[in-house]
Amino acid sequence: MKIFTNILRYILATLFLMAFSVADAQTDSKSKALLDNLTGVIGDYSKLRSKKDVQFHYVYDNFDSGKDVSDEKIIFDGEHTWASYSQHDRNVLAGKGGVAQQSLIHGVPQLTHNGKYITDKNDIGATVFLREVNVFWFSMIYKLQDNGTNHKYMGTESVDGVNYDKVLLTYDNAVTGKPADDQYILYFNPNSHMIDLFYFSLPARGINEPIIKMTMDYQKIDGIYIPTVRKSYAPNPATGEYSLNGQYTFSNIKFKNKYKPEDFKLVGM
Repeated sequence: MKIFTNILRYILATLFLMAFSVADAQTDSKSKALLDNLTGVIGDYSKLRSKKDVQFHYVYDNFDSGKDVSDEKIIFDGEHTWASYSQHDRNVLAGKGGVAQQSLIHGVPQLTHNGKYITDKNDIGATVFLREVNVFWFSMIYKLQDNGTNHKYMGTESVDGVNYDKVLLTYDNAVTGKPADDQYILYFNPNSHMIDLFYFSLPARGINEPIIKMTMDYQKIDGIYIPTVRKSYAPNPATGEYSLNGQYTFSNIKFKNKYKPEDFKLVGM
């Protein structure tokens, strides 16, 4: 019996070490230290979730490629989301004018245009994508250690006189369940511990490598760091040089509005 007990203990210890090693392999020690330093400054997702919900004004400006202007609402627990677009030339029913509204409640999307339900498969698919991605952009820096995230330290790079630490962020497809996941190369500022810029891919738009550059300027609102101004830069296919191609602004941010998921249900015809 004693021999069996010792064997059982050995097996359990081995399984524990294997599990620890697998988990540890997803984030190397240098990346973990950088992420922990960031969390030390901003807090973790539970701090954002403690605000219950948020509303804000969102201007998504791709310049010559079009602009979307929306009022957005998010409930953090469950990530239920709603938006009303007064202008939608880029990502939502482009070219159709009028008022478009979207919601995603318990994973179920809705879309209306001038008060009429839209059921087109492609438009509904775009609704799901946009509702999820808008939540991500608002809360990105609080979600970098979500379940299924992997991190790999990539050394340093000097940008505008700052020697940034770089971390590759990828996702475990078995966890996300997506056909293809985004990738990010995060640039950690050694002085502030914040992420000033990053490069990312966008498989949903056919961009499979992290070549889009994004910079972020933050405001601290009610104790929460929000990237209120993001700017995107795209490389020239011929020269590789980057040029500004978009600016995305959050404003009029207000937490704790006492929203409930049912408040986001759209009423249409």
